[in-house]
Amino acid sequence: MKIILKEDVKKLGFKDDLVEVKNGFGRNYLIPRGKAILATTSAVKMLEEDIRQAKFKQDRVKQGAIEMAEKLNGLTLTIGTKAGSNGKIFGSVTSLQVAQLLKEQGYDIDRRKIVLDNDIKFLGEHKATINLHRETSVEINLNVVQE
Repeated sequence: MKIILKEDVKKLGFKDDLVEVKNGFGRNYLIPRGKAILATTSAVKMLEEDIRQAKFKQDRVKQGAIEMAEKLNGLTLTIGTKAGSNGKIFGSVTSLQVAQLLKEQGYDIDRRKIVLDNDIKFLGEHKATINLHRETSVEINLNVVQE
């Protein structure tokens, strides 16, 4: 029996895969639980169209990420924070603060996409990586100064 998987099934395949399974496994387990549908000609055509549209969307998202990376390349942000006389910051600089500074400069980037190399607990120069897409990331400079 040929079926189209609607979600990842361990040791069988991934979402939108066309696989061959035994009749009982398909009818009694996969199809009733909504993990798969029967691979009719119309379902296969719809699957091909869905895959084509998803590829088109991903290409658009990737192109947008590349354009954003070009804008962010070499950007230096200055973060003002309270610190002691030895240069140690009270607390630390977080990805949320970096995201807010980027938003003030006109770049709307989610804080979860910002990765700090290590905990920023001292004044000075630091680096942060922004993962814009699975294949696209850019590194920015952070200059932490005392307020």
